Amino acid sequence: MRFGVVQFGGSNCDRDVVYALSKVCSVDTDLIWYKERLKKNYDAVILPGGFSYGDYLRAGAIAARTAIMGDVVKHAESGKLVLGICNGAQILAESGLVPGVFTINAYPKFICKWVHLRLENVISPFTSLYKKGDVVKMPIAHAEGRYVAPAETLSALNKNNRVVFRFCDENGNVTSDVNPNGAAENITGVLSVKNNVLAMMPHPERSSEQILGSADGKRIFESMIQYIERKD
Repeated sequence: MRFGVVQFGGSNCDRDVVYALSKVCSVDTDLIWYKERLKKNYDAVILPGGFSYGDYLRAGAIAARTAIMGDVVKHAESGKLVLGICNGAQILAESGLVPGVFTINAYPKFICKWVHLRLENVISPFTSLYKKGDVVKMPIAHAEGRYVAPAETLSALNKNNRVVFRFCDENGNVTSDVNPNGAAENITGVLSVKNNVLAMMPHPERSSEQILGSADGKRIFESMIQYIERKD
């Protein structure tokens, strides 16, 4: 089993993800400079957080049009796993791998804080080690993390169980008061049609060990590993 973490100019969470995978979860992981493309047959590809291309035009817009993203799209179309975290989520949306967009926060400032999330889908390859309704703690760090989609898209996501996380309070209550960026329906994690691509704004790699303040994010990576092992 081998994971690949794509590094763009401006990525700043790439090595954090590599550490979480290789040291915390003990899985072979490559750090891939985007110009090198995907030269290996990876079981999963992760697009980390940061500010690819300085977030010029729109966050993730330029990175989404690089050659390596053609490889990532093919990887996803083959049914393999892709996880986009923060800037990675923005890149996935710009690439059309997930619906909707992650755009400027309702209050247009950078937000960096711990938040609570409620698990809405626990049967995906990314969340099988959680329980329905679990409340987890992960940090966010973004200026363009507000999830927006047309009403029909939101309806389809809800109908097909493709919403993974919603911002909530520590008791699991989903309200506007605990929505840090104005995201539609408090949504902060969505799946692709085939459920093998997840775009999420919170950072699981920054919550993968208790010494960081929470180990709740570790189960994202462990769920992926377990899914791949079972599939093989």
